[in-house]
Amino acid sequence: MKRSRMQGFTLVELIIVIVITGILAGMVAIFLRSPVQSYVDTAARAELSDIADLALRRLARDVRLALPNSVYVSADRKMLQFLIVKTGGRYVDVSDAPPATLLPLDFSPSASLSFDIAGAAPSGRQQILANDYIVVFNIGAAPADAYTGGNIARVASVSGTRVTLASNPFATASPSMPSPTNRFQVVTGTVTYVCAPVAGGGGTLTRNYSTSIFGPSGLGAPPYGTPALLAKKISGCAFDYTVLANTNAALVGMTLTLTAPNGENVSLSRQVHVDNTP
Repeated sequence: MKRSRMQGFTLVELIIVIVITGILAGMVAIFLRSPVQSYVDTAARAELSDIADLALRRLARDVRLALPNSVYVSADRKMLQFLIVKTGGRYVDVSDAPPATLLPLDFSPSASLSFDIAGAAPSGRQQILANDYIVVFNIGAAPADAYTGGNIARVASVSGTRVTLASNPFATASPSMPSPTNRFQVVTGTVTYVCAPVAGGGGTLTRNYSTSIFGPSGLGAPPYGTPALLAKKISGCAFDYTVLANTNAALVGMTLTLTAPNGENVSLSRQVHVDNTP
C-alpha cells in the first residue's frame, strides 16, 4: 500500500502570505484612517460645543437677572460681575397719602426702618427673606449706586407685606433719590464670572457667588465668593459690556474658546440684552 505524502506550507510560501497580508492591511489602514480621524475630530468638536453652549446659556440666564446698571467687566475682559436680582415690587410712598395702617418707605431725614409693599408680597422662591437687600433706583452713580451703599439696605425681617430694614440709607442720601415709579429690586448678592484661559485647553470658567456686596473694585481682589466650576478646556475668552446710546439698555458680549487634547477647538459667542431701567 502506497503511503500518502504529508502536505503543508513551505517557509517561503508563509513569508509570501505574511508580506501580502501586511500590504493589504496597510492599504486598508490608509483608506480607514481619514474616516476614523474625521469621526474622532467631529466627536471632539461636538463635546466642546456642548460645554461652551451650556456655559453660555447659564451665563446668559444670570446676566438677564442683573440689577440695572450693576454690570462691570474687568480691564482684561476676563471677569464679569453684577448684582443678581431675586424679585422686585413697589413700595408705598408718602405721596400716595396711605392710610395709617400702611407704612411708606421714608426718604426724609426722620427715617423709619419699616415700609409696606404695595400689593401682595412675593412668594415661593421669590419670597423676600432676612439678609436680602432692598435696592431703590439704581442708576450706577452716587448716591444711587448699590456698590457704594447709597441706595441699598439689608433686610432685617419680613412680616406679610411689611419689610423691616437693618438701616435706612435712603433717608440719609444726599440728594434723596426715590424711584419715580416707586419700584424696588431685591438683590441676594454678587455674582462674578472668572475666566482663566490656558493655551491648549487647560483653563477654566467659574461662577463665584457671595452674599456680600463688594463693588467693581472686587474684580481685582479675589476671592469673589464661593466658586462653582462651569466649564473646563478653556483656551480663550472675552467679556464685553456696551451701553446702548439714548436707551436704558446695554449688551453683554460673551465669547468662549475651548480646545480638546487632540488640538480641535471651538469658539462660541453670544450677546445678551440687559435692561438698565432702574
